[in-house]
Amino acid sequence: MTKSMSKLPDCYGIIPARYGSRRFPGKPLAEILGKPMFWHVFERARQCPGLIQVVLATDDDRIFSAAKKLDVPVLMTRNDHASGTDRVLEAAELLGIGSDTVVVNIQGDEPALEPMMLRNLLQPFANPEILVTTLARPIPAARAANPDVVKVVFTKTGQALYFSRSAIPHPGRDQNIGFYGHIGLYAFRMDTLKRFVALRPSRLEKTEKLEQLRLLENDIPINVVLTDYQGVGVDRPEDIDRVSQILGHKKG
Repeated sequence: MTKSMSKLPDCYGIIPARYGSRRFPGKPLAEILGKPMFWHVFERARQCPGLIQVVLATDDDRIFSAAKKLDVPVLMTRNDHASGTDRVLEAAELLGIGSDTVVVNIQGDEPALEPMMLRNLLQPFANPEILVTTLARPIPAARAANPDVVKVVFTKTGQALYFSRSAIPHPGRDQNIGFYGHIGLYAFRMDTLKRFVALRPSRLEKTEKLEQLRLLENDIPINVVLTDYQGVGVDRPEDIDRVSQILGHKKG
């Protein structure tokens, strides 16, 4: 949605992987086709041609040790971070990433990640005015009614107007209005990532439980990039079988 204006800056991918999870403790170590989930995320992410390096960021010795054994680059981070974004910033600072470099927050529970989704996310940064990007794709009205599916509305030039768990826009009499589901991958310029983490959680962020609203409430624009790909996340142990089948098909 954004016109390219120059070459891409340096881009790094960071995968936050904490052990603690209310619904699925130890999720990064869950075995999928003989390898821990974090390994699959790393292997898929490093296939993105725009990334200089992909690194795992964890707070747990078990994950750190497993990553080392599998030759996955890993950094140990603090165990008191409020969110994965905070962990990504600490890892980026440990790597010494420059202020204009792009940092991609790669969800650690997306083992079937399509590398081209990351490429879609990075392309707008050829425009030096772009500070943050994220992804969205069209979804049917029935899916838009689900509050677990985050929706987004945006301008003609791709600037996010709002994210919500409610169905936005309200369809009224137009049942063909069209809905876009948000895909929770983000890329930030390093200085914008620092600014975001330094800000206090905002009113709408706390109401909707969506941290990206902190950016919009503080006048930090988010560029929404449309993609044909769909994320397949692992939220609970019962999701492992479904993802295993998808990855088995990709390898086949």
